[in-house]
Amino acid sequence: MEKNTQSIKAHLAAHMRDFGLLFALIAIMLFFQIVTDGTLLKPVNITNLFLQNSYIIIMALGMLIVIVAGHIDLSVGSVMGFIGALAAVLIVNQDMPVPLTIAICLVAGGIIGGSQGYFVAYWRIPPFIVTLAGMLVFRGLSLWLLEGQSVGPFPKEFQILSTGFVPELFPESWGAALAELVGSRKFNVLSFVLGLVAAGAVLAVGLKKRKQDMAYGTDMEPAGLFWARTAIVCASIIFLMFKLSTFRGLPNVVVTMGILILIYAFVTERTTIGRRVYALGGNEKAAMLSGIKTDRLTFLAFVNMGVLAALAGLIFAARLNTATPKAGFALELDVIAAVFIGGASMSGGTGKIIGAVVGAFIMGVMNNGMSIMGIGIDYQQVIKGLVLLAAVFFDVYNKSKQG
Repeated sequence: MEKNTQSIKAHLAAHMRDFGLLFALIAIMLFFQIVTDGTLLKPVNITNLFLQNSYIIIMALGMLIVIVAGHIDLSVGSVMGFIGALAAVLIVNQDMPVPLTIAICLVAGGIIGGSQGYFVAYWRIPPFIVTLAGMLVFRGLSLWLLEGQSVGPFPKEFQILSTGFVPELFPESWGAALAELVGSRKFNVLSFVLGLVAAGAVLAVGLKKRKQDMAYGTDMEPAGLFWARTAIVCASIIFLMFKLSTFRGLPNVVVTMGILILIYAFVTERTTIGRRVYALGGNEKAAMLSGIKTDRLTFLAFVNMGVLAALAGLIFAARLNTATPKAGFALELDVIAAVFIGGASMSGGTGKIIGAVVGAFIMGVMNNGMSIMGIGIDYQQVIKGLVLLAAVFFDVYNKSKQG
């Protein structure tokens, strides 16, 4: 028993950052659930929480890649606003079909990211300078494109990018019966089933990885810790999906986020290009000597960031149902903060997709909870800044202890 306890303590100490993030998110949610008298976890507010933070999470996925590669992108908020403005001009003013507009906007985002990545990768101009210039350029282009005015509204088929919900596939009688059972006005069976499937997938993946670790003799997570962490994650997924099921079901944007998170987690953890990105950020010279084309990798990281910023811009415009000259203003700060709170290192080579997502949710829950409490935007900015500083300090302190 004593040996098992020591093993758990040693594993927690070695993975303090990962477990600290999970516990921090749970603690913050419980705190705001109490101080808001239960408002935070009401179905309608959980739905709003996802809708309000979807574009932050999507951009955080790309920002993590950029930061892990040893760079930074300050232009993502302006690029996001510019793409929303471009979509509004094409759809509302030019009557262009929605699918074609979406394709054009995503390509435009890739070109914007590539143009910035070109100067960073091949001309060795510091990314801070290149993307700061990009932030100013695309903020100005948004004002020019919209002529200083808001443009909208968008057609329904464009709005479903953000405000649409996955349609119910099960018989209405099933939903009515379950709604009566749980005491709600409606119940979306499909959303709850998908939640159960997602929780089952988390368990299956965890068990598979544990089996592989056992087969290869690698350092394994203690059984008690594994089951406790898995139970918390699965229970959280089922709880959130249950709450969504009693409102309007699963938002389309959550499906988009889920697919992107799975793809980027797989790419960064299980593919050669993912390992090369970490090698690039860890030591660029060593990566070059090992045969990695670091210039091309940097270029592609910025192209990827541009495409995700464009997607976020489309979702943001669809949610507001209008494009405004100030859309995306200062959002790059929230995106960068989410990635650093999630455990990424400014020096590059360190960070996980799940960490960036949890970091984004921590920021989102704090924003939402403080807004419900009626805390002014001035105090909100102070608190968010202190949380970011605390997260980075904790990371530096933890590394110094290990070193």
